[in-house]
Amino acid sequence: MYLSQDIKPISYLKAKTADVINTVNQNQRTIIITQNGEAKAVVQDIKSYENLQNSLNLLKLIVQSENDIENNNIIEQKEMFKTLEDKLFGSN
Repeated sequence: MYLSQDIKPISYLKAKTADVINTVNQNQRTIIITQNGEAKAVVQDIKSYENLQNSLNLLKLIVQSENDIENNNIIEQKEMFKTLEDKLFGSN
């Protein structure tokens, strides 16, 4: 993060909204918007936002998996694939 470039007051956003949008899309760096000297909002390009959301979702899955292992809520790999095959192809 380049503090001199990536932190802007809300007045800057109001005056140069199109420039801010173009900048975040070109360099894919987040801009922090301040109001009365405090960080209040973040402007981010959509690709970076989507990547962040995907990363968070993967982390949630990892945490859920770890909780399942700790709670012994697991099944054998063979059984899992058998269940999937039954659902996909119908049980015989």
